[in-house]
Amino acid sequence: MTGTMTGGCQCGRVRFSAQVADDEAYLCHCRMCQRATGGVSAAFKNLRQADVRWDREPDWYASSPIACRPFCSTCGTPLGFRYNDSENIDLAVGGFDDPSAFYPTSNFGAESKHAAWEDTSHLPATRVAENPRSVELWAAAGRSVPD
Repeated sequence: MTGTMTGGCQCGRVRFSAQVADDEAYLCHCRMCQRATGGVSAAFKNLRQADVRWDREPDWYASSPIACRPFCSTCGTPLGFRYNDSENIDLAVGGFDDPSAFYPTSNFGAESKHAAWEDTSHLPATRVAENPRSVELWAAAGRSVPD
């Protein structure tokens, strides 16, 4: 995959476009990323900052003395990670409009990796549209269940 990919935050206030040369991404399991995203890991696509254009500049949080994180202050969506002295930026895979274009090729911050979450393919799976309460709430809001 090569070309321009777009993405942004949940509310749509912050949008970006990025020149992407391949489908490689990685998972970061460090405690900082776990806390920043509220997840057991963060999925990132590493890109040159020069290859990323923000339609609207995100807010930035200085998450440590060595790095900062772009986010949307309206909806709270975390959008990535950047070392202060780097020419690169990691964009959150989930922030891309089509995150299925990426494939994890490595793990980082393995000292904080939670092995129980590595393979969940054996667990029961339910689609949102199969959950009556979710469907009911979306219908009451006058909307259908989002993809």
